[in-house]
Amino acid sequence: MYAAIAVLALLGFALGYLLGVAANKFKVESNPIVDEVTAMLPGSNCGQCGQLGCSAAAEAMIEGRIPVTCCPPGGKSLAEELGRKLGVSVDLSGMDGPPKLAVVREETCIGCVKCLRACPTDAIVGAPKQIHVVMQNACTGCGACVDVCPTWSIELTPEPETLRTWRWPKPLPVAA
Repeated sequence: MYAAIAVLALLGFALGYLLGVAANKFKVESNPIVDEVTAMLPGSNCGQCGQLGCSAAAEAMIEGRIPVTCCPPGGKSLAEELGRKLGVSVDLSGMDGPPKLAVVREETCIGCVKCLRACPTDAIVGAPKQIHVVMQNACTGCGACVDVCPTWSIELTPEPETLRTWRWPKPLPVAA
């Protein structure tokens, strides 16, 4: 019995060592700028930018195939940060209004949990046949939950203005 335990332990250590050596030898090098831009993106992989996830969007932004304003969940602040990081000019005119967050209307929610399954950031909390709630600090406003709700109980509303989200409005031009 002790021999079997010793053989299995030795085999486990040997295979673990070989896996470690193989991981170092066949390591795939990645672009550090792509990793930094991917870390800046929301990470919800919602596909609103037209790419297959946030890492593909980061690569496309760096190559210049898509603008830095392509991420609706990130909003204007993310677009400005990405513009500074990548050294490109940012045209915020196409980004309409403030960022949006999902809100559940309690009076029509039936607790079908379809929205829970669709949410890429797990921002919706609830249980079957119970009213659901959206955690505002985790919601990226991707709208995936709105599309699957059978009772249209979820809507995207503008993010409430707080000290963190408030933006100084541009001054109006003075008429001469």
